[in-house]
Amino acid sequence: MFLVLSKMLDLFLAPLTWVLLLLLAAAFLVRRGPGLARGLLVTGVAVLFLASTRPVACALVGWAEAGAVRTLRPDVVYDAVIVLGGGLEPVAAEETGEPEFNDSPERVLRGFELVRSGRARNVLLSAGSLDPRPEAVVEAEVLGRMLEAWGVPRERIVLEGRSRNTRENAVESARVVRERGWQRVVLVTSAMHMPRALGCFRAVGLSPDALPVDFHAHRPGPAGGWIPRAEFLELSTDALRELAGRVVYQVLGYSR
Repeated sequence: MFLVLSKMLDLFLAPLTWVLLLLLAAAFLVRRGPGLARGLLVTGVAVLFLASTRPVACALVGWAEAGAVRTLRPDVVYDAVIVLGGGLEPVAAEETGEPEFNDSPERVLRGFELVRSGRARNVLLSAGSLDPRPEAVVEAEVLGRMLEAWGVPRERIVLEGRSRNTRENAVESARVVRERGWQRVVLVTSAMHMPRALGCFRAVGLSPDALPVDFHAHRPGPAGGWIPRAEFLELSTDALRELAGRVVYQVLGYSR
């Protein structure tokens, strides 16, 4: 039930959804209240414009990434690096039979680097699937095969393919950590996601060090930052969803 409600919340937190609702309301009221209809129309256009500009998108993303602090210790060899899913495009991967990434491949790349350099003895891939089909692609399995092909020994790769959201990432990862007796672990996920992820891990009794990756707030953008672009609308949407997700997780006690 929580998964269903969270996806509905995601939909209603998207600026584009707000715009469509405002435009529908304006169309409905155009005869009954033309003044109000014009106000709703202008509001909808303003929301779409602002959310699609670089300054607004970067401000929202910067707010979401502000709590992502790197605490990776250079003098520590970790028992495991925990890599959270979210970088794979499962539909594309199912169609091609190869790993197909979105714009967040840094998670698995940093995990691979830590294992390859000897900074971590093992890698735990915590990434399931929202697709209930038995043949659906499970991200952890795809990434595990890829790391093995890159030379990571199979016995050092631990797959956790049951989790479907951040809370389940934490619950399932904690189970693996305790079963294997790991003491020192480091968590890798996107910077926007790191504060909520760390809160979830703390709520289940783990205190991993953090290696946030995939920062967006200060990435250079094209000239003309106030020119609306779809990429900035997507960034604004992602930031709003993440900020709202933190509030929901805190209220439900999933995060500390």
